[in-house]
Amino acid sequence: MTRTEAWEKAWRLVAKEKDYSLVDEIYHPDYKAVSKITGIEVNLEADKEAYLAFIEHLMVAPAKIINESEDFLCIQRYSKYREADIFISGTTSITYKDGKIITQESIGEELDYDPSEGQDWNWEDYE
Repeated sequence: MTRTEAWEKAWRLVAKEKDYSLVDEIYHPDYKAVSKITGIEVNLEADKEAYLAFIEHLMVAPAKIINESEDFLCIQRYSKYREADIFISGTTSITYKDGKIITQESIGEELDYDPSEGQDWNWEDYE
């Protein structure tokens, strides 16, 4: 399983069953990130809470690998608000220490089109 697949599988398990067992396996105990919204440094527990709030309102398409190496992963994913036709392209950059995620940063940009059009997936697959 690639690092991208492991990351995606872990967070999809959280979204479906609120089960963090796979997240806990792939994240380093010293994990820290800076929230783009608040500018405050957060740990894994804070990211878990934020993700639950986030996923209540969004459907997230499969990740596309931009760059994957021993110490770095960069992926791109599309999201759609459940309540409206608002679409986002998000890029997440991840660094590793001792084979586990030590930092993570995500940025998003609103799109003026539906990125599922012409793809081999649709939003209903990710409700």
